[in-house]
Amino acid sequence: MIKAAIVREVAKKLDVKEKDALVVVDGIVESLKDVICEYRRLEVRDFGVFQVKNRKGRVGRNPRDKIEYPIPERQVLTFRVGKELKQHLEQTTEPAGAETP
Repeated sequence: MIKAAIVREVAKKLDVKEKDALVVVDGIVESLKDVICEYRRLEVRDFGVFQVKNRKGRVGRNPRDKIEYPIPERQVLTFRVGKELKQHLEQTTEPAGAETP
């Protein structure tokens, strides 16, 4: 799902214009980014936890020519699914976008 689809869903659920829903969605996304950058962790109860972690530097290898090259240390954003969302996902049997013959 892309941002435009989320905006349409929010507009439909809140019974507002898409232009107004875009402001809401943008505000939420900006707030999420600000919290993650400042606190390096964001927990949405029963949904999940976003957390910034440091990934150590390592040596990578090009599989075609076997040449090694250094991969520097970096920060990555991880997500751990919450209890309620996990249960909801387990009840869903068919992945989104999958077509049945």
